[in-house]
Amino acid sequence: MFLKGKTALVTGSTSGIGLAYAKALAAEGANLIINGFGDAQAIETERAALAQASGGDAMYSGHDLTKVDEIEAMMAEAAKAFGGVDILINNAGVQHVAPVEEFPLDKWNLIIALNLNAAFHTTRLAVPHMKQSKWGRIIQTASAHSLVASPFKSAYVTAKHGLAGFTKTVALELATFGVTANCISPGYVWTPLVENQIPDTMKARNMTREQVMNDVLLAGQPTKTFVTVEQVAALALFLCRDEASTITGANLSVDGGWTAQ
Repeated sequence: MFLKGKTALVTGSTSGIGLAYAKALAAEGANLIINGFGDAQAIETERAALAQASGGDAMYSGHDLTKVDEIEAMMAEAAKAFGGVDILINNAGVQHVAPVEEFPLDKWNLIIALNLNAAFHTTRLAVPHMKQSKWGRIIQTASAHSLVASPFKSAYVTAKHGLAGFTKTVALELATFGVTANCISPGYVWTPLVENQIPDTMKARNMTREQVMNDVLLAGQPTKTFVTVEQVAALALFLCRDEASTITGANLSVDGGWTAQ
């Protein structure tokens, strides 16, 4: 258990990729702070399982990451409970699909706030402890959309491109402190976020569900299969190892060959 004694904060970790990250880190002994929305009993069940798997502790933070004061409260609680965050994985995200001229302003603001701004705030608040410890791992769940674009996803593509640039800058600033910062950029992973955007895409493109699945979602992935949450989590776990200490400022694709085209 090579992460024994380390504390990991994973945002958006009550389901999907985030929960897979948390499970992988817990299996290697890390204390966990999970964050996100969902059924309270289901979240408590997952929290207890993570604590048992890690042999350490796991806590749940229900703070809304679109609000700066709530992010600050979450980070303060983490510092009080564990002394600070050693591994920060920014994974919380939301999506909306619409033509640019019809894109709702509230959806634009929400996507930028959660997918990009929240990562800035958690990072700025986590870095002092990492610098002091001379060790840290910052991992952003970016997306293939941090490298390429798709129609009708202007806010999401903007946020993910911004996240990739932000990560490079942080990597350079922290390069001599034993802290790495990287992006993992999955292609289409079968998660609630992907499933929930299917109806909007059906409407925007006038397609059936099957057409969206095969002709839109998997059209760009040469493997013609969805990436699994476990595959994404395995890469994050490797980035936490000492063997990955010189991987920083990288944007690592897990996309079935999508961005190789």
